[in-house]
Amino acid sequence: MVKHAESDLNNPRTVKIPGVAVCYVINARRAEVALRGGLFSGCLPEIPAAGVIMTKLLEWLFGVSLVGAVWALVTFDLLDLSLPQTYREVAWPMPLYLLVSFGCYSLATVGYRVATFNDCEEAAIELQEQIKEAKEDLRKKGLKM
Repeated sequence: MVKHAESDLNNPRTVKIPGVAVCYVINARRAEVALRGGLFSGCLPEIPAAGVIMTKLLEWLFGVSLVGAVWALVTFDLLDLSLPQTYREVAWPMPLYLLVSFGCYSLATVGYRVATFNDCEEAAIELQEQIKEAKEDLRKKGLKM
């Protein structure tokens, strides 16, 4: 990320740059913006050649905002598209339909995952043996059960 910089081993989010106090780096994008903006003068950035990395939160926010923008355009006829009234009547409750659909999908996914959850018989046997060993050890130390 930064030439002439050392990361603190105790805190991987800090970068020590010669001549500058400890810099806190939240993510690569913010470090890139800070370096290009001249915040860390005297440091040469190594900017990766890869494109923008989107986190799941950004993907979801982008998708929701895109659907929300299309919904607002259709519902309030912001672009004067002269859509029939039936389109607006269908589009108006669409967020509620999508929310209920998402809830049903989530419930079905959780139910399926619970139904197909794998049993770990070896781990259960190992845990029972450890419980027996612990009970024997406590009996030896004088604890009555």
